[in-house]
Amino acid sequence: MSAATTTSTEPMSHRRILEALSGLLLVLFVALLSSTIVSTALPKIIGSLNGSQTQYTWVVTATLLTATATTPIWGKLADLFNKKILIQVSIVIFLIGSILAGLSQGAGQLIAARAFQGLGVGGLQALVQVAIAAMIPPRERGRYNGYLGGVMALATVGGPLLGGLIVDTSWLGWRWCFFVGVPVALIALVLLQLTLNLPTVRRDNVKIDYVGATLIAAGVSVLLVWISFVDDSFAWISWQSAAMVGGGVVLLTLAVWVESRAAEPVIPMNIVRQRTTALAILGSLAVGMAMFGGAVFLGQYFQIGRGYSPTEAGLLTIPMMGGVLVSSIVSGRLITKTGRIKPYILAGSIVLVAGFGMLGTIDHETALWYVGAGMFLVGAGVGMSMQNLVLVVQNTVALKDIGAASATVAFFRSLGGTVGIAVLGAVLARRVTDQITHDLAVAGVPTGSSGGSSNLNLTALPEAVQHIVRAAYGDATGHIFLISAVIGVVGVIAALLLPQVTLRTSLDLPDAARSAAVAADAIDGAPAFDEVAIDPVTKQSPTRG
Repeated sequence: MSAATTTSTEPMSHRRILEALSGLLLVLFVALLSSTIVSTALPKIIGSLNGSQTQYTWVVTATLLTATATTPIWGKLADLFNKKILIQVSIVIFLIGSILAGLSQGAGQLIAARAFQGLGVGGLQALVQVAIAAMIPPRERGRYNGYLGGVMALATVGGPLLGGLIVDTSWLGWRWCFFVGVPVALIALVLLQLTLNLPTVRRDNVKIDYVGATLIAAGVSVLLVWISFVDDSFAWISWQSAAMVGGGVVLLTLAVWVESRAAEPVIPMNIVRQRTTALAILGSLAVGMAMFGGAVFLGQYFQIGRGYSPTEAGLLTIPMMGGVLVSSIVSGRLITKTGRIKPYILAGSIVLVAGFGMLGTIDHETALWYVGAGMFLVGAGVGMSMQNLVLVVQNTVALKDIGAASATVAFFRSLGGTVGIAVLGAVLARRVTDQITHDLAVAGVPTGSSGGSSNLNLTALPEAVQHIVRAAYGDATGHIFLISAVIGVVGVIAALLLPQVTLRTSLDLPDAARSAAVAADAIDGAPAFDEVAIDPVTKQSPTRG
């Protein structure tokens, strides 16, 4: 395959980095907001649409599923085409999905719109990391990760608060939870056009492994659908389970076979097989499964299990976001200062498990200070580990592979989150159903007393049934946090096995930069470096767009 690539390994100035980050961080804020803004609003949204607990889970899972499936494709495209244009395309897709979600007339339509929205989210969560990696050397990136942590904290704190205020404001309504991101995304589009300038990569005979990408998406989707419906619509041991699990495994096995032979694999096997990348992927799976799978149900716990309003539920999640903000900024500064990253990933993984261990003991009467302390630890663990697991992989690969490497870690983190939400949501739904059925029987209340209303639509239930439903949700939520803690132990083990590394201070690997210079000398014998970042292959300034 012939290729002509234009790259620049000259670091950008601090001022230019901050200008470009303004648009990128706003994009990241929009993507995060799309998930967090519905966390406190979902009980009312699904209740008003008369949806079920399974549909509640799938409103979140649908976005994560399509985002997960498309993340590696966006990452590969970023190694081949203009990163800025790809980010803008992702924003447009996200905008269309947001508008469709706001116009939904039923739970099924909302899930479909959220799935389409996830296509854009997949691009944003991969491409923002790729763009930052193309601008900032790994050693300095720890410092800027503090900004990322601040945006994460703002989106995660502001999202639930904003979502709660919107659904509590009668003249707005829950549909504005989706519409509100539209103007923010439009502003981000303008900022990116004005501030983001990255080298354009041009390659001939580009081949994208669509077959591998399709197999990965299909295999993951089949397994997630099985997780959502097993033990409800059909038994664990049944022909349906055998068909879906067997089909998912076969599809994923074929995907690995295709990827190992593809000229341009979506998930490069040579990168995945590296020890650091493999362990970071394992850690990201655990962190994603624990974080997304556990935290997504906090809004439901506070509203249904404890009886707080959406706005109050948003306020009650502040401790977790405070933990993210503080730990990401502090650890980012220390990583830049020392160049060491493993201690912070390990500490974050341990703190995450401790936080979920505390939350695993809660019920519908637990003191709020105790719940807040557990949430703070969970946030602190996420702030120290999540972004740094991406950074440690970016440090080991050449600049030309940064897109695929970043997207691979993001893919497995999203996969972990998607599986976590589906699994824990299924566990929660089963425990809640069993508990409600048992308590109704003990209280002598007919099981059909809800009148066909969803358990999430509490206002439509008799007062006696409301109390039983609240207790069931409050008590069952602690159980899924305990499962999250067990899953998080895998992340601790992966962090322990990570090799000790010192982050490099150059944008590209020394060997990769040296190879580019040798290639340039072989063409015409001229030096490969210039003040204006002359491309070592074409001898021309890289096109910026």
